[in-house]
Amino acid sequence: MSLSVARPLVSVYSEKSEVEQGSSIALPFVFKAPIRPDLVNDVHVSMSKNSRQPYSVSKEAGHQTSAESWGTGRAVARIPRVRGGGTHRSGQGAFGNMCRGGRMFAPTKPWRRWHRRVNLRQRRAAAAAALAAAGVPALVQARGHIIDKIPELPLVVSDKVQEINKTKQAVIFLRRIKAWSDVLKVYKSQRLRAGKGKMRNRRRIQRKGPLIVYHKDQGLTRAFRNIPGVDMLKVDKLNLLKLAPGGHVGRFIIWTKSAFERLDPLFGSWKTPSKEKKNFNLPQPKMANTDLSRLLRSEEIRKVLRAPNKRVIRATRKLNPLTNTKAMLRLNPYSAVLRRKAVLDQQRKSNARALALAEKRGIKLPARDPAVKAEKLRERRLKLLKLAAAKKTKKPVAKKTPPPPKKVKKEKAPAKK
Repeated sequence: MSLSVARPLVSVYSEKSEVEQGSSIALPFVFKAPIRPDLVNDVHVSMSKNSRQPYSVSKEAGHQTSAESWGTGRAVARIPRVRGGGTHRSGQGAFGNMCRGGRMFAPTKPWRRWHRRVNLRQRRAAAAAALAAAGVPALVQARGHIIDKIPELPLVVSDKVQEINKTKQAVIFLRRIKAWSDVLKVYKSQRLRAGKGKMRNRRRIQRKGPLIVYHKDQGLTRAFRNIPGVDMLKVDKLNLLKLAPGGHVGRFIIWTKSAFERLDPLFGSWKTPSKEKKNFNLPQPKMANTDLSRLLRSEEIRKVLRAPNKRVIRATRKLNPLTNTKAMLRLNPYSAVLRRKAVLDQQRKSNARALALAEKRGIKLPARDPAVKAEKLRERRLKLLKLAAAKKTKKPVAKKTPPPPKKVKKEKAPAKK
């Protein structure tokens, strides 16, 4: 991604936000490094664990009482109980993690593995990826920084900024360079922490503002340290925890000219190794051309690809014919007739039962009753069938003539010799 937005030259701005003529700098190679958010997040998580302090509960917690189990036979649990009498405490359960005033389950110990070792090459690759992401405006804005009005990204200012030693001058500089909107965002976000961190010396939280990377501190840190959200970092000691806070790439960075020029000796390029870091070259991107659709359409890849299989084979569901009507009709079309016959037989039986019950009770069912309607319909059909049978003329049955008797041939007597 960084290759597509990288520019060959970067302008340098004075402390009054004016372009310095003839002081353009070639973009360092580190801004063309591959952006790896997964690597940055992984390294950030491990590095952030190295500032933790060990903690644990007291070794004697929950055991600072003399208690003993009453044993079996008293219809009470076998948990140890406090000795003595005369108080509420006597007889109460002790020691167990389920008891009030008892120890916790698996008490925390101070010899837990608190710190993590991170490979040097991984740390350097993650720092290079974080710097490359800081040169992409889309990623910086996605992180929440307000950079709509700044003149350029990466933003490089003259070395006179390093001589600022008053906070008032620092605020004027940020206003002139159009970075004050990002600081105002920090002011508006200041709030109390939700949770018990309020009791642990971290009551207030706020968002992150711009990061100023310098080469020589000539009063710069003293001037900017009181502006909320603004961090300072020396270019020789680039820390990933500040370059990508929270493990998210895209920090808004303001570079001084001398610090920006130091990036090439620090990180080198793919061909020339770093002058400051031993045995380090910039990580090679996996893809030189990020236009994936163009790559897939190229003739070289199409030649080795298998022809697409456009025949769609869908799995057929096995249906149970006993519960699925369509499956049963496919196997036995006559089942529809049988089911219909069963329904009609059931209706006929229920109608006959209703008529018999009404006759037994001496009740006359109303004309709109289904049993009466069905009985009238049956009688009408029987009547129509009888009329049709009477109208039919019987055809005379042709008498069959018996076949003529066959003539039996008499056998000739054999001739006498």
